[in-house]
Formats: sequence, structure tokens, C-alpha cells
Amino acid sequence: MKIVLASDHAALDLRAYLVEKLVMAGHDTTEVGALSTDAYDYPDAADELANALPNHDFGIVICGTGIGISIRANRYPQIRAALCTTEYMAEMAREHNDANVLALGARVVGTEQAWAITKAFLVGKSSEVPRHIARVEKLGRPI
Repeated sequence: MKIVLASDHAALDLRAYLVEKLVMAGHDTTEVGALSTDAYDYPDAADELANALPNHDFGIVICGTGIGISIRANRYPQIRAALCTTEYMAEMAREHNDANVLALGARVVGTEQAWAITKAFLVGKSSEVPRHIARVEKLGRPI
């Protein structure tokens, strides 16, 4: 799979860790966002991911808590970002919400937990149950 990862400065180490694990698992990765630990705003990282996502299967956004970067990512109509802190949440994000971007908080989950969540997200499948499909379609409608 082709996966784009975006982070601010607070999540640089977790992003690097996940890139290493993803590459070892055979995935093609692209990194956007912070290049160092110098201050880098999470909305800018989410914007970069949104621009790169069309050329990738999935995206991962990471900031300190995962909250701000997921809020910004979800402003893009092509993105359904889900902030997950457990493997179950990642599974449900894929199955029930057809999420295409995983959001993580570098100060919330440890590296091993982040990797477990990422694996669960990537193997998850979107539900073909009509009620789930109808709900996902509603997510994409303008308010």
C-alpha cells in the first residue's frame, strides 16, 4: 500500500517510527509536514497530507494529541480522518466509517500501541452493510 504520513514537530519521532515499521512491512511511504523539532503547525501538516492523499491509499496524521490535526484534516471533503487510541477504534473506523486517514496522538499512545493501531487500521475493510454505506454517504454531504 501507498501511505502518506504527516506530522507536526511534536510527533516527528512517532512518524519516523511508523515509517520504519511500515517500510519493513512492505508499504511505500511518503512523509510530509515537520522536517525537524522546530515549531511546525499541525494545520499545515494536515494541508500537506490532503494535497498528497490522492496519490496514496491511506493517510496517517499525527500531532501531540491527534485532535487538532484530525480537525483540520476533516475539513477536506475527500478525507474521513478518525482519531483512534485503540485497535478496536481503528477497526471500527475502517468498517463503519470507511475512514481513509488515521489520526494519532504522539503524547497519548506509545510507539507499540501506535503500531498496533496502525496495523488494525490498514487491514480493516469497509462494511458492505447497506446501513453503514448510507451513513458514510451522509458524512460526505454538505451541511
